[in-house]
Parts: sequence; C-alpha cells; structure tokens
Amino acid sequence: MRQAGIDGGERSGTDTADARRIAELERENRELKQANEILKAASAFFARELDPRLPR
Repeated sequence: MRQAGIDGGERSGTDTADARRIAELERENRELKQANEILKAASAFFARELDPRLPR
C-alpha cells in the first residue's frame, strides 16, 4: 500500500522505477570499478614486463 501510494504520487519517496534504475546504476558502477582495477593491474604488469628498470 505504501509503495503504491509513492508510485501513484500520493506520498513522497522513491518510486519503483527510480529504485530499479538506482539499483541498475549501482550494479553498473560496481562492475566498472572492478574492470578499472583489472585494467590498472594489467597496466602495471605490462609496464614491469616492458621496462627492465622497474622491479618485478
């Protein structure tokens, strides 16, 4: 009942569509952060492999 009132504009709060979109964006953000960490690690690995002056 409470969520139906929010979705109908009768009560204040986050409606179902917005809550779903927020959850999707949070999941996408987590995935992008994970991909970024993987790319940073790969970049550091290849930098060490290509530059003999850097420690291995």
